[in-house]
Amino acid sequence: MNESRAPQFPAQRVEILDATLRDGSYAVDFQLDERFVRKLLRRLESTPINRVEVGHGLGFEAERSGIKASNIGLPQWCEIAGQELSTTPWGMFAQPGFSRLETLADLCNEGMSFVRIGMEPDKVQQHLDYIERATEICGEVHLNLMKTSSTPAEELPGLLRDIPDVAGLYVVDSCGSMMPADVRRYVKVAKEICPVVGFHGHDNLGMANANSLAAFEAGAAIADGTLDGIGRGAGNAETESLAGIMRVLGEDRFDYKELAQLAHFCRTSLELLPEDRNMQVLGGVIGIHSGYFPLIDKLCGDFAVDPAPLMETAVGLARHSAEKSDLRAAAEFLSRQAVAA
Repeated sequence: MNESRAPQFPAQRVEILDATLRDGSYAVDFQLDERFVRKLLRRLESTPINRVEVGHGLGFEAERSGIKASNIGLPQWCEIAGQELSTTPWGMFAQPGFSRLETLADLCNEGMSFVRIGMEPDKVQQHLDYIERATEICGEVHLNLMKTSSTPAEELPGLLRDIPDVAGLYVVDSCGSMMPADVRRYVKVAKEICPVVGFHGHDNLGMANANSLAAFEAGAAIADGTLDGIGRGAGNAETESLAGIMRVLGEDRFDYKELAQLAHFCRTSLELLPEDRNMQVLGGVIGIHSGYFPLIDKLCGDFAVDPAPLMETAVGLARHSAEKSDLRAAAEFLSRQAVAA
């Protein structure tokens, strides 16, 4: 076995949050067998994993936005987590567009320890009151900057001015397009805003594990993982791999052996939805979120355009991250160009 090397970060202070039962729910269309959930939580409880996130991938009450609901309702999630996790804190994801604060209060009353509120950096100023009220309800609120890389790092301090005291600020590689140098730059800026910084990486280009390590090296305190990397689109950093990296660097803190077995348990227990690898790579390189892939497929059919130039044109039109309107405008532009040619 290779000799262990000294970690490049203060290993005793870094944490791994497992989001298999939240981000991983995308990969099964938000339908999870209760027996599987209970067994996974019970086994995670026996590991040193610091936090566990559960619930709908998009956030609690996502069905209020019109998306498919989780087959496990919020009261049932609270009951299961409360019964299976006696010492490991558990939490959920939220978005101001549909996750109500009164529901957050109910969840906290039922034992939820933390909430992570997701929004794009340029939307933060619109939701300062929501964030403030959330901190009054929940003792541990993290702000997840979705699609972080679509906003230049130097703009973050201005966009995040006046945010209330939160427990943590997350750099989020939503498109799986960041490189380690990008992660280090964003984490350093984020640490100037909030002392506790987390990183959430997607694996479109196979960089999620390396990017998580880069985040730790830059001073991040938390990195997200999912077992076997199961998650939205191309998936996430792998919980068991992050634990293994820690072991190789000299700190066997997270029981990588048990987590590796749990990763196998997840892979063999879940029937995952098929994913288009071509689109995942394009999205990672060009910087388009996987949530827009169905729309891109439709626009390509309607306007007889190819996905790569459509995505590139949309990114060129966007002020920050490309949105539906940018994609439609790009399709119309490319179609007119083709007719003119």
